[in-house]
Parts: sequence; C-alpha cells; structure tokens
Amino acid sequence: MAAVTATTRKRSSPDAASSSTAGDQKRKRARVITFGNIYDYEKLEVLGEGTYGVVLKARDRRTGETVAVKWFRGDKDKDNNPDLRAVFREAGCLAACRGHPNVVEIRDVAADAATGAAFLVMEFVGPSLQQARGGRLFSEREARACMRQLLGGAARIHAAGLVHRDVKPDNVLVGPSGELKICDFGMAAPAKGSRAKPYAYWWAGTPGYRAPEQLAGNPSYGPAVDMWALGSCSRGSAFDTLEAFRGLPPEMSMAGREVLAGLLNFDAAERLTAADALKHRWFTEDLPDDDTTQTPPPPQSLSDDRPFFHFL
Repeated sequence: MAAVTATTRKRSSPDAASSSTAGDQKRKRARVITFGNIYDYEKLEVLGEGTYGVVLKARDRRTGETVAVKWFRGDKDKDNNPDLRAVFREAGCLAACRGHPNVVEIRDVAADAATGAAFLVMEFVGPSLQQARGGRLFSEREARACMRQLLGGAARIHAAGLVHRDVKPDNVLVGPSGELKICDFGMAAPAKGSRAKPYAYWWAGTPGYRAPEQLAGNPSYGPAVDMWALGSCSRGSAFDTLEAFRGLPPEMSMAGREVLAGLLNFDAAERLTAADALKHRWFTEDLPDDDTTQTPPPPQSLSDDRPFFHFL
C-alpha cells in the first residue's frame, strides 16, 4: 500500500479578527489543516453519490470504528490539482459545531498523496431521515421530538455564525436510538451582517426548501432561511398569509400550529429563530396523553397514532 505523506495548508479565517493596534491592521489569522492518511480507512460500501462527491462507509483500521467518509472529486486548478476550498470550508463549518449532539461530528480530514484527493471523515450515524421514515406519518409527539432536536442543531449552527443553506430530510441522519444529526455542510457559509457583501448565489439550497427571500432573488439573506426549510419539511406547510393557520394539519395542537406558522412566516425578520422556537410552549408544555418522561421511538419504528406530520 502506498504511503501517504501528511500535508499542511493555510487558509485565511473567514472572519479575520480586527487589529487592536495600527501595526496589526493588515495581519490575518491563518488556519492550519493537517491531512491524515486515507489509507488508515478501509472502504466498506458506498452510501451515496452526489454532484460534488461520494460518501462511503468505512472502518478506521487503527480503532475499528465505523465512520463515514466524504470523497471530494471537486474541480481542478490551473495546475490540474484538486481544488480543496470546498474541503476546507466544510471541515471548518463542522469543526465550529463540534460537540453538539444534533450535528454530525467531524473525525478527520484525510488525503491521498498519490492523487491529491481529499476526504472528510465523520462519525457514522445511520440512514437519512428521508430513508428512515419509509413513507410513514409522524404523530405530533414524535414530530415534536424530532423538531426539538433539529432546532437544537440549527441553534448551534447559527450560534457558530453559520447558515447551513440546505436543511432537508436527506441531510438529517437518524441514529439507532432515534437521535437526529444535521449533516452535509457543503452549502454552508458564514452568516453575513446587514452591511456585508451579499452572497454570490441566492439560489443555494434545494428547490422546495428555499425561503421566499431566496425565491425573490434576494442575495442578502441569513439564518432565517434555515428556519423556513425546517418548517417546509412538514406536510401542510403552505398556507395563506392572510389566514395564517389555513391548510395546517387539523390534528395538530394549537401550540404546534403556532410554531409551524412562526417558522413559515414570509417576513424573514419576523420568522422564529431556532433559539426562540425552543422556548415556545409546544416544547415546554405537555401534549394531551403525552408522557414526556419517555424517550420517543426512533423513526424506523414510528407508530401511526394521530398521524399528521410528514417529512417530505
């Protein structure tokens, strides 16, 4: 097996610190990423393939841990070397959210010295929420448990100064005990202030989950687009702005309808934030016949009692 030489590259921080003295005004902080050895990981199977890369299930030869490996095919630069900016960007976003139970954990950044290919190594969780639900409907209790986790993950992402920009059931992984983890930060970007330069691509994300401000072609959006995406994951998400609860699931409690309407507010400035949504009474009060001391079942074994909430 060919040996792989670890390499280091420097990248300017996306939020370079302002200088405290005049002599420091032009100084930028640099981030050093040390690449591990991709041959430390044994390929087991292909989990999925997208436009920008392939996700593999693998085993860490050193520890025996099962991991997920994202291989970046990427573009080539003028010298025919892989463009590693996407690797740096996604690795940095994952590292910024490290330690939260509802965001997938980064394990390593690895490279193949022979080809120049780069890989992200992450914890292996399980199938996506889209796959795990198997067409089932969620009861309100189960839906609330899922939304509590997803909002917790979104709150951590936004607190880190990031916007995910592609929240959808395909980018949520389901663990064996029903734990949910937001993954795939390929579209993620630093959140921008009101005076910052707009995003180059207003259309980032997946059709069907884009917020109204994106569909209007406004490149100056923020974390509120992730909140719209969370709301639009549910069945019955479209409603008339003049009649806020029209079209929402009739079986849903008023508290749940308030949260969904808050996530789907057409005015981004008035849309619920993740932190505020978690303080809503839907998450703090019991539902009828709701035993909050029990852990909700994982989506693979969801019951069909009071079905209404369908992740699209």
